[in-house]
Amino acid sequence: MHKPYQLISAYLSAIVAANLLVSHFGPTASIVNAFLFIGLDLSSRDRLHELWQGRALWARMLVLIIVGGLLSLILGGSGRIALASCMAFVLAGIVDTHIYSALAHRGWLWRANGSNAIAAAVDSLCFPLLAFAWPPLWGVVLGQFVAKVGGGMLWSLALRERTVKHALMETNR
Repeated sequence: MHKPYQLISAYLSAIVAANLLVSHFGPTASIVNAFLFIGLDLSSRDRLHELWQGRALWARMLVLIIVGGLLSLILGGSGRIALASCMAFVLAGIVDTHIYSALAHRGWLWRANGSNAIAAAVDSLCFPLLAFAWPPLWGVVLGQFVAKVGGGMLWSLALRERTVKHALMETNR
């Protein structure tokens, strides 16, 4: 069983690590970050959603997302890049929460990966548009999206609470 404080730490640490690596290594770290850290971020938020269900869920989610957004703003570089990072993070988190809730009738892997895919699309499109304006850098958008979805898929498997047999049964629903 994953404990909420461990998941909160993973969620916030992932955004801090992603921003620090991009600050240190530049854009070359962005695909690795998207795969490892943003995938972890999306899936750990989904597991918290599961644990907090019915207990001031939206208030807790908003606080979590806003704290992550502020960390992203503070550690995301300066000016437009930091603001774009914060806005994309917050928008993706809110979208992920909505989609995860809408998929409540599905199994964990469907909920986590369905919400992660939509949130990854929002994050992957919003950040470059807010940071660099029009036209979007489609190679960056697509690369980020694929890495976030792939990383989110692996993290959703790692964070699932059931056995592999149950996880496979859920995907067949």
